[in-house]
Amino acid sequence: MTCSNLFRFSVFFLLLPFFFSAGCGYRIGARTLMHPQIKTIAVGEIKNDTLEMLAGSIMRQQLCERFQFDGALTLKNPGHSDCILYGKITSVTNRTIREDSMDNDVTFRPAEFEITVKLEYTVLIPGRGEPLVRTRTVSGSANYQILADPATSRANALKQACYNAAKLAVEYTTEAW
Repeated sequence: MTCSNLFRFSVFFLLLPFFFSAGCGYRIGARTLMHPQIKTIAVGEIKNDTLEMLAGSIMRQQLCERFQFDGALTLKNPGHSDCILYGKITSVTNRTIREDSMDNDVTFRPAEFEITVKLEYTVLIPGRGEPLVRTRTVSGSANYQILADPATSRANALKQACYNAAKLAVEYTTEAW
């Protein structure tokens, strides 16, 4: 047997398991391995157990965007989906990362902050008592600095922190099988 025939023969046997596994029904997306019976998802109510205004609606928006971007599951309305993600924001914390001196080391003003959002979520199939994905907790954080408008800087950081938490929640949901 020549060297090129030996190479072809070994490549054939290396690729053989991939041909047989293609008929199992599992879909392989960009980074996901999905159950064949779950094709659609809805994002249900995201409760906000904190004093942070609009955190629940921002988190819901970020979850919807991440599911659409991921593409492993199609986003639908709750009445027409195979499963529904429900969540609760349990905490939003804000802390100073770095302080900056302004008046000859007499007055200190925080120059950079970190905001962290914790999301507790579960995925349910309508009509079933057992959750598809048991309750999990993810967190996302973002740093921000006080620029011209402190409220706008903080709101943008909250959106980024929710995005980071939603990214993890979608990843853990689509790879939970």
